[in-house]
Amino acid sequence: MRMSPESFDYLLTLVGPLISRESTKFREPISAAERLALTLRYLASGNSQQSMSFAYRIGRTTVCNIIQETCSAIWQALKDKYLRAPKNTEEWKSISEEFLTVWNFPHCIGAIDGKHIAIECPSNTGSLYHNYKGFFSVVLMAICDARYTFTLINIGDYGSNNDSGVLGNSEIGKALASNTLGVPDPETFEGFEKPLPYYLVGDDIFGLQIWLQRSYPRSRNPSEDQQIFNYRLSRARRVIENTFGILRARWRVFSGPIRASIETVVAMTQAAICLHNFLRQTNSASYCPTGFVD
Repeated sequence: MRMSPESFDYLLTLVGPLISRESTKFREPISAAERLALTLRYLASGNSQQSMSFAYRIGRTTVCNIIQETCSAIWQALKDKYLRAPKNTEEWKSISEEFLTVWNFPHCIGAIDGKHIAIECPSNTGSLYHNYKGFFSVVLMAICDARYTFTLINIGDYGSNNDSGVLGNSEIGKALASNTLGVPDPETFEGFEKPLPYYLVGDDIFGLQIWLQRSYPRSRNPSEDQQIFNYRLSRARRVIENTFGILRARWRVFSGPIRASIETVVAMTQAAICLHNFLRQTNSASYCPTGFVD
C-alpha cells in the first residue's frame, strides 16, 4: 500500500470518519479500514476493479463505489494540510531558498509542467480527449517545490489541449498573471544589476513571462552564458519530471488507461497527489528512498 502500518493507521484516523457507515439490522457494513485498504491497493497496484472484487470478495459495483467515495474522502481530509499552496511571501521565499540550495537556481519558486493521465475514451466526446501522443487523456497541470512535493495542481482539462493553453485557462495561470498568489516582488541578487523577479521554470511549450522562465531557443552557435543558463534551468525544471515519475511509479493505476468516468479519474488523481505529499512529508524514507529519483 506504499506506506508503513503506522502511516496507514494515522491516515485511517483522518479519513475513517468520512467513510464509516452505520450498522443496520440486516447486515454489518464494510469497515472503514477495509474500504481504505482496498482503495490504496487499487491505486498502488493498478489492478482492475474486477480483480479487486475477487481479491476482497466484494461486488464489482460496490468496489467501484468504495473507490470513488474513498478517493473523494482522502482529498477532503488531506488537501488543506498536505496540498497547501504558499500563503505569503515568506513561504514562497522558503521554496526559493531550497531551489538555490539544492539545485543552484536563484529566485525559483517552483517547476511547472503538464502530465497526460491516460483514460479510455469517454462516450460521446469525439476527439476532445485525444492528445498529440496518440491516446485519450485528461491533463494534470502541476507545480512542485525543490523536494518533489506538489504545491498547486489543476486536473481535468481535455487531452487535446496543450500545456500552455491549459495553464492560460486555469485558475493558477490567471492568479499568476494577476499576481494574486502572494509571490514576492523582485529583489536584488548577487551578480545582477537590476532586481531579479521570482518565477517558475518550465519547458519550451510555455510562453516567456516575468513569472515564468524557459530556456534560450536552440541555435547552432549558442554562447557559453546561454549554455550554462539552459543547463541550470533544465536541472531545476527536471524536479517536476521526477515528481511525476515518483507518482506514476508508486501509484501504478497511472501506468495504463484508467477505465472510469472523468469525475472518478479526477478523484483518483486528486487522492494520489494528496497521498504522495502525505507520504513525502511523513514517511519519505520508505516511500521515496535515497537513490530512487534522478
